[in-house]
Parts: sequence; C-alpha cells; structure tokens
Amino acid sequence: MATHLNLEEQEQIDQFKHFWKTYGNWILTVAVLALAAYASWTGYRYWQNSQATRAAVINEQVQRVIQAKDWAAVQRAVGDAQKDFPRTDYAQQASLAAAKAFHDDGKADEARQALQWVVASGSNAGYQAVARLRLASLAVEAKDYDGALKQLAGDLPAEFAPLAADKRGDIYMAQGQRDEARKAYEQAYKALPADNGYRNLIEVKLNALGVDVSGLAVQAS
Repeated sequence: MATHLNLEEQEQIDQFKHFWKTYGNWILTVAVLALAAYASWTGYRYWQNSQATRAAVINEQVQRVIQAKDWAAVQRAVGDAQKDFPRTDYAQQASLAAAKAFHDDGKADEARQALQWVVASGSNAGYQAVARLRLASLAVEAKDYDGALKQLAGDLPAEFAPLAADKRGDIYMAQGQRDEARKAYEQAYKALPADNGYRNLIEVKLNALGVDVSGLAVQAS
C-alpha cells in the first residue's frame, strides 16, 4: 500500500514538474505583469490623490490672497496651480476665481489671461464653457463684438447652450442687430425648462423686442 502511494505521489510530482517546465515561465511572467500593473495603479492613485490634496491647498491660498486683494500673490498662487496641477479641477477653479476678482478690480487683462488658460489648458468642459462665456463678456465690454462671438462659436456642453444663445443675443443687441438678437433670445428661451428662473430674464428681453413669448412657450413644452 505504501509503495502504491509513493508511486502515485511520484507520478503527481512528475506531472507537476512537466507542467511547470511547460508553463512555468509563462505563469511567472503573467504574475509579474499583474503585480507590476497593480503597483503602478496603486502608485498612480496615490500620486493623483497627493496632487489633488496639494492643489486644494493652493486653491485655498488663492482664495485667501484674493480676499486680501494682494494681486501679486494672486498671480503667483494661480501660476503655481496652473504650472504644477494643470489637470486638476482646483487649478481651473482657482483661475476662474482669480479672473472674477481681477475683473471686479478693473484688471481686465489679468482676468482675460486667467480665463484663456482655462480654455486652452483646462480638462473640465464645464469650466472651459464658463471661461468662454466670461471671455465673451470681456470682449463685449471692450466692444470687440466679433471676438465675443468667436468665443461662443463651436461646441459647448448642452447645459450651456441657452446661456451662449442669450449672450449672442446681447452681442447682437449691442451691435443694433435686433432681428439676430431676437432669434438668439428665442433660441435661449426655448432651450430652457419652464421652471428655470433665468428664462424670466430672457422673456423680459424678448418683450422689449415686441415678442409675445406665449407661442414660444408652447413650442418649448
């Protein structure tokens, strides 16, 4: 009996040796690759979280220096965020916040520079759309109407389309193109839900152009 078991065990060992000789290198290669992939993914997630944490700290710093109106410090902090953490939402948020603060303080060039970075280098389509809308507003203030319309050209996320249409209406009105303005406002009005408060503002603009919005409301519903 013992001899039978020993022979059976030996046969199993021989089979395992043959199997390992045939597939051992392949198994080791797969195992090493799997471990390497796991290590890389874990390392990437750690790096990503670390980057986000550090970017959040810089974003808070931007907010503080904005409150203090230390514009040189704002420029440095935003520049650090853009340089070191360009793919994070925090860098785009910091740039948008700085742009608004610059604009409110009458620093149009600095505001434009911060917004242009978001459009050119940002990774969040929503923030990029906000930046383009604000750049269009800056262009209108500078009476650069063609430049304003250019900012609104091309694709925007669907939720920003009504705002872009409304802004185009404002641009056409500033140029005295009432028919074009009416079409843009109508487009914006019809694209917004009936319970959206912003729709009321567009209704006022359309009423000023002699448009009865009751017909438009039927089309939009």
